[in-house]
Amino acid sequence: MAEVTVYSTPVCPWCRKAEEFLKDRNIDFKKVDVSSDRDAAMEMIQKSGQRGVPVLDIDGTIIIGFDKPAIEQALGI
Repeated sequence: MAEVTVYSTPVCPWCRKAEEFLKDRNIDFKKVDVSSDRDAAMEMIQKSGQRGVPVLDIDGTIIIGFDKPAIEQALGI
């Protein structure tokens, strides 16, 4: 199974959609709140070059935003 990290904030509607998408497909993921964890925010920026959320890291594949086709491709579903 893929290792999935979702960088998000509590007020981000697209983050919730990405998390719901993963939950609906029984994909385990680590949720990281970049609004309260500066180190995680810096890690996200370093990985993606972006400050906006959501950012998904799926086995090293970085997906910016809630991009269903890219998420499905990275997960092989």
